[in-house]
Amino acid sequence: MKQYKYLIIGGGMTADAAVRGIRHVDRDGSVAILSEEEDAPYARPPLTKGLWKGKEIETIWRGTEELDTDLHLGCKVVKLDPNQYRVVDDQNGEYEFKKLLIATGGQPRRLPFEDEGILYYRYLKDFKTLQEYTEKYDKFSVIGGGFIGSEIAAALAMKDKKVTIVFPEVGIGGLQFPQDLAKDLNDYYRQNCVRVLDKHKVTGIRKEGDRWILETDQDRDVTAEVVLAGIGIRPNTELAEDAGLEVDDGIIVDPSLRTSHQDVFAAGDVARFYNPGLGKDLRVEHEDNALAMGEMAGRSMAGEDVEYDYLPYFYSDLFDRGYEAVGELNPDYEIVSDWHEPTQKGVVYYLHEGRVRGVLLWNVWGKVDEARNLIYQPGPFHEKDLKGYLEG
Repeated sequence: MKQYKYLIIGGGMTADAAVRGIRHVDRDGSVAILSEEEDAPYARPPLTKGLWKGKEIETIWRGTEELDTDLHLGCKVVKLDPNQYRVVDDQNGEYEFKKLLIATGGQPRRLPFEDEGILYYRYLKDFKTLQEYTEKYDKFSVIGGGFIGSEIAAALAMKDKKVTIVFPEVGIGGLQFPQDLAKDLNDYYRQNCVRVLDKHKVTGIRKEGDRWILETDQDRDVTAEVVLAGIGIRPNTELAEDAGLEVDDGIIVDPSLRTSHQDVFAAGDVARFYNPGLGKDLRVEHEDNALAMGEMAGRSMAGEDVEYDYLPYFYSDLFDRGYEAVGELNPDYEIVSDWHEPTQKGVVYYLHEGRVRGVLLWNVWGKVDEARNLIYQPGPFHEKDLKGYLEG
């Protein structure tokens, strides 16, 4: 049985950040990562962004192995016994720990039908597979108009592939953006040679010869040589549930990032935490949260008093447009749009009960901290208060 002072389950950016947090406090304590992936920790955003724009794959590695950390790759933890301070992997390896971090992230959500032939895009191995496909095929279909779907559709189009993007909302990003912006993105993608099928729900897939046929609820089939899906993730909470930890759409953690067991912590996509700025529990699936929360969890594991009250931001690149955002982008809230140039450059505020709950910085840069501070203010705010607030 291997023994470690600090054991981390999961091998993503959160795990790497946690090691760095531990090493900030404890330079000598033994640390190990157990990861299902065959690859060492790497940056995930380049899989839909930079690697398609010429960034070298060598640049994505986090360098975790240089932090005096044992990496046990390609192994899945199948049992966690927090009271015995012990875990078991699928190769009958056993590990003892003093402090444990669950950073298991999430699995891609799958469509509710037999889906052979669909590549659910999330991991480095998926990037490598898709890269090979782009060398063989020209016609691609992407299911999903959210973060992953919109980014990978743009990336493929920039590689001169024939791309169709299919989603049930009225526009790209329709679950977060105001309707005028989401619809404008449809037109923008079409201008960039992407076929956009909004308000189309995929109901099935079949193969005809060497082509895949997507069936939709609009009686409109979509033909492609390669089909990808990016429709969100579900948190990997099964291990925590089986261990008796408190779970509710994520593993519940306190401000020190402890779970319901004092020596077991959780962070990243899988963790659910209270944010005082928004006054509610959140589970955030973006890079900034992975890095900030992972580091704070590592520090907490190593004995530092921490309070995770951070409100993470997120960002995306869509062809030549881009944005940063913070808070809740709920299009059902009151929308105050402060456009420098309509749908091209400006700030969108999301108000609820007189408070700013979210801020979208569309082609506006360097304003995230100010936007975050605005969310923490009690208000009340009205439209006239926000015009020019972050631009002036």
